Amino acid sequence: MTLVAAAEPADVDALAALLQELDTFYGETEVEPRDVRIRQINEALFDNPPVAYAVLAWEAEALVGLATYSFLWPAVGLTRSLYLKELYVAKAARGQGVGKLLMDRLAEVAVANSCSRIEWTTDRDNAQAQRFYESIGVAQNGNKIFYRLEGHLLPASAAK
Repeated sequence: MTLVAAAEPADVDALAALLQELDTFYGETEVEPRDVRIRQINEALFDNPPVAYAVLAWEAEALVGLATYSFLWPAVGLTRSLYLKELYVAKAARGQGVGKLLMDRLAEVAVANSCSRIEWTTDRDNAQAQRFYESIGVAQNGNKIFYRLEGHLLPASAAK
C-alpha cells in the first residue's frame, strides 16, 4: 500500500536520493555533493518560512514519488493557486498509480488552502507526462507562454 504524506525533516536523506534520480532523468550528468543537496532541501522545505512544500509517496520504507509545490497569489480574483513545480515517480514505481495518488493529495491540499486552481507545466518533449495528465482528465491549457530568466542574464538583469 502506498502512503502519501507531507515531507518531514527526517525524510531529507531519501529526498536527496530521489531528487538525484530526477536530475538524471532530466539529463543532468553532474549533481551536487550529497551534503549540499541535503542543505538545499532543508533550506527550501524546512526553513521559516519555507519556500516550497512537498508531499511524498512511500511504499513501505522506500520513497517512490514526490510532488513539490508552492502557493501563488493572485489567481482568479484574489484567490490563490497551488503551483506544482515537480511531480516525479521513481522509475521502479511507474504505472502503479503513484502519480495519481500524489495529484489527489495535491487537490486535497489545494482545497484545504482555499486555492481556486492547481497549475503546472511540462516539457514539450515529455510525452509520458502529457499522457499521464491526460489520463487523469486534465487537458493542456494553451493560453499561456512560459518564460525563464536564468544563467548570466539573471544577475545582469538585477544589476540594471
